[in-house]
Amino acid sequence: MKHNEKDYTIKEALLFSQRVAQLSKALWKTIEKDWQQWIKPYDLNINEHHILWIADHLNGASISEIAKFGVMHVSTAFNFSKKLEERGYLEFSKKANDKRNTYIKLTKQGEEVLEQLLEDFSPDRNSVFKGALPLQNLYGKFPEMLDMMCIIRNIYGDDFMEIFERSFDNLEDSFYEENGSLTKKAPTKETSEQLLPSS
Repeated sequence: MKHNEKDYTIKEALLFSQRVAQLSKALWKTIEKDWQQWIKPYDLNINEHHILWIADHLNGASISEIAKFGVMHVSTAFNFSKKLEERGYLEFSKKANDKRNTYIKLTKQGEEVLEQLLEDFSPDRNSVFKGALPLQNLYGKFPEMLDMMCIIRNIYGDDFMEIFERSFDNLEDSFYEENGSLTKKAPTKETSEQLLPSS
């Protein structure tokens, strides 16, 4: 095969792209509905909840980092972060050695609302989880989505996937299940360390 020859056809590329687009749109519609129902009692929208989640895992992130890992525009990250600050969930700061960037961190109240949200999570109200249950029943585990993660890594880069993985590792290490709901463990030195990738 010549160096510039492709080992796929335009038709294959189109079919793959459209399959991913259609499946992603259908999946997102369900995810969005479930996510909105989960956070509705807390008067949060999806962007606000996502910002709280990222701020918790990055522990002192800049607005541009929130935008990057939240897959949102910088102005969206800033505007919703300001609303969360007004509600007492976030605090803004500047670093002595970096006056250009604005950094955000969860307040105690922000930590409490995020913790309560996780404790209120119910698998029975999550359509995607219920849609995956037949696979879990058949194979004894949930889909690992390695192919999808590889695609996302190729689009957004290693830093994005590092934060993605570390946030879920942190969640796994920070909560335990008791009486059918999640409860936060007492913080340890390890779980309170900053999760930003080393520069």
